[in-house]
Amino acid sequence: MRLIPFLLCVIVLGACVDRSIIPYISTGDETVQTTRIFVATNRVQNELGQFLGRRGDHVSYLDVEVSIPTQRSTGSVRTNQNRTDPSRHFAVTQQAEIENGAEFIRSLNAALVQQPSGEREVMIYVHGYNNSFSDGIFRMAQIMHDFEVPATAVHYSWPSAMNPFGYVHDLDSVLAARDELEKVLFEVSQSGADRVILTGHSMGTLLVMETLRQIELTQPGWSNDHLSGVVLISPDISVDLFRAQADRIQDLPQPFAIFVSQRDRALQLSARLTGVRERLGAIRDAEPVAELPVTVVDVSAFTDGPLGHFTVGTSPALIALLSRGSLVSEAFRDDRSGRSGLLPGTVITMQNATQLILSPGLLQPQ
Repeated sequence: MRLIPFLLCVIVLGACVDRSIIPYISTGDETVQTTRIFVATNRVQNELGQFLGRRGDHVSYLDVEVSIPTQRSTGSVRTNQNRTDPSRHFAVTQQAEIENGAEFIRSLNAALVQQPSGEREVMIYVHGYNNSFSDGIFRMAQIMHDFEVPATAVHYSWPSAMNPFGYVHDLDSVLAARDELEKVLFEVSQSGADRVILTGHSMGTLLVMETLRQIELTQPGWSNDHLSGVVLISPDISVDLFRAQADRIQDLPQPFAIFVSQRDRALQLSARLTGVRERLGAIRDAEPVAELPVTVVDVSAFTDGPLGHFTVGTSPALIALLSRGSLVSEAFRDDRSGRSGLLPGTVITMQNATQLILSPGLLQPQ
């Protein structure tokens, strides 16, 4: 497929609006459902309080409440900066700054104690390329709500340029954010969480892997000791780079899931921009990572839309399939040997890796 149609599609989806502006609503309506998100970011904040695409040299922390619209389809995230309708659009209802890392840990613990002892989970989400500050917050709120994830949400927002032509800027921002994400991971590990799940999407998976590799250089085994699982969604990483990163990590946290699609057009564009054709998020089978203890989940059959780059979070059918019986939570509580039975699909084993191919035909009425 040609490059120009791809670029036009990305530009149209980027929309010509100031995406640094966060849509706020003030509501005392108790019927409005909200999701609480703890946010850590190394974005620069301007005098208006907006978090920009410029890189900062420290971490800022926030406690944010996001309203979930009632009139929406599963998997969708809609916003409107000028005329926000809480029944149709995601918006921020409350936002409070957290003074420092120590206060962040205390706030996290205060949220965790509301979960049953022994089941206190934190899910950390790292966004991808061309995301604004609010893009990442709203996407995480949507994931937590649609999957009914019983965890405390932490979003790490690195300084994306919020520009479809900002691929190189974003790549540099990811590499510049490793120290800050490492700091946040250490702080979360000092909380009272029983389990910590680290999730990345697109270019955010590069930040996840680079940070884990960096930690392993000085603290071998840290990742496996402190993380209860890692999920890479549509990873925009070359396969050989991923293997090099994984080889440096003493023991990959388990489970280690990689969601892939051969119909991911954004990764096809990335392959053209980088000159590296084989992107991890578009592999056809588990053979390229067969020596690693990972689970490759193929969601190609569910991929739809102009880019098909976040199928896990946007496909109503796939969300329904993955959400069955608290599937996501169960998958991160069981050992690796019994995990393949949690997700219905075609299971193929290649050396140390497991490939799971999902199909809409698996979605039958209960």
